[in-house]
Amino acid sequence: MPGPLTSLKILDFSTLLPGPYASMMLADMGAEVLRVESPTRIDLVRVLPPMDGNESASHSFLNRGKRSIALDLKKEGAVDIIKKLVSEYDVILEQFRPGVMDRLGVGYSVLSEINPSLIYCSITGYGQTGPYKDRAGHDINYLSLAGVSSYSGRKEQGPPPLGVQVADVAGGSHHAVMGILAAVIHRQQTGEGQFIDISMTDAAFAMNGMSGAGYLAAGLEPVVEEGFLNGGGFYDYYETADGRYFSVGGLEPQFMKILCESLERPDLTSIGLSQNPKHKTQFKAFLSEQFKHRNYQEWIVFFKNIDACVEPVLSFSESVEHPQIIARDMVIEVDREDGTKQRQLGHPIKFSSTACCATGTGGALGKHTDDVLVDAGYSEDEVQTLRANGLFG
Repeated sequence: MPGPLTSLKILDFSTLLPGPYASMMLADMGAEVLRVESPTRIDLVRVLPPMDGNESASHSFLNRGKRSIALDLKKEGAVDIIKKLVSEYDVILEQFRPGVMDRLGVGYSVLSEINPSLIYCSITGYGQTGPYKDRAGHDINYLSLAGVSSYSGRKEQGPPPLGVQVADVAGGSHHAVMGILAAVIHRQQTGEGQFIDISMTDAAFAMNGMSGAGYLAAGLEPVVEEGFLNGGGFYDYYETADGRYFSVGGLEPQFMKILCESLERPDLTSIGLSQNPKHKTQFKAFLSEQFKHRNYQEWIVFFKNIDACVEPVLSFSESVEHPQIIARDMVIEVDREDGTKQRQLGHPIKFSSTACCATGTGGALGKHTDDVLVDAGYSEDEVQTLRANGLFG
C-alpha cells in the first residue's frame, strides 16, 4: 500500500538538518518531494563525515526518497522555473533567514499569487518576527535561550552538549511536519493556503512542558539537579562496578515497590518517592551504592524480568541490535543507486494500512533536473538552453 501522503507534492529549498529531516519524514509517508538545490553553494550535509563510499551517510539518510533539481536562483530565468513549478505543488519548505526568499523573488507573497492554495512553511532559528529574527544560531543556542539548558546537566559541570539536536529535530523538523499537515487539513476544508512560521527557539521553549508550566503558574524556577526529573531525585543514571550506567525511572508507587523489593530493601519503599530532601538524598545514595556492587552485565541479567522501569544505557551500536528496536523495524535497508543496500534509521510512525517506505538513498545534486523540467512542459531544447545559460551550475 502507498503511504498516507501520496497526494502531497513538496518543493523543498531547505539545507542542513531541520528542513531536510522534515521533508524526509513526509517523503517516507508518501509525499513527492523535490529538492531545489543551489549548484554554487553545496549543502554541508552532502560532505559531512562519516562517508559511505562517495556519499555522506547523513545526506543519504536525510534526502532519501526525494528528487533533486539544481537551480541557481540568482540567474535570470531561474525564478520563472519556480513560478511554473509552484502551480503544481502543494507545499514550499524553506530554511533561510527571514527575507531571503523574498529577495530571491520566490517569497510567499509572490508564489501565493500564482497558487492561492499554497502552503508555505519557513523554519528559522528565531522566527519571522522579534529582535532576534535575523540573528545566526544553532541547536545549542536555541536550547540556551529557551531556558532548557539552564536546568539540564550537573551542578559541577553545567549544561551538557546533547548527543542529539533537540531544537533542530524535535523543534524545527517535527513542528514543521505538524504545521504542514494541519494546514493541509485546513485547506481541505476551505481551499485556502497559508504561511507557517516555525521558530526552533519557540518550539524548544514550548518543550518546557513540566518545569516551565510550574514556573509560570507557581513561580518555581527550575534549577539543575533539584527537580523531580532532572537529577534532583532518584530518577537518574547510576554507575555500575565496571563503569557503565543504568537508568532508573520508576516514578509510580507500584514500580518503586518492585524496585525496593528486588533490591531486598522493601523498607525503603516509603521514602523512595518522598519529597523530603533528606529522604531523596538517602534513597539516591542507596541506589548509587547498590549499582556499584555489580557490573553492567550482571545488572542486565538481574533486571531482565523485573518490571521496575530500570534499563541499561546502551551504546548506539548496542541499541541497533536490541530486540525491541529490531522488532519495530527501526533499522531498515534502503536501496542505493548502484543496486546495493545501505542501513538507515527506520520511520517511527507505524500505520496499519498505509505503511511508510524509504524508496532510495539521497541522490546526486541536480540528478532529476532534466526530467522535472520536461515534465513541467519545457522542451529538451529549452532545457539545454537553460543549461548553457548556467542556471543549473
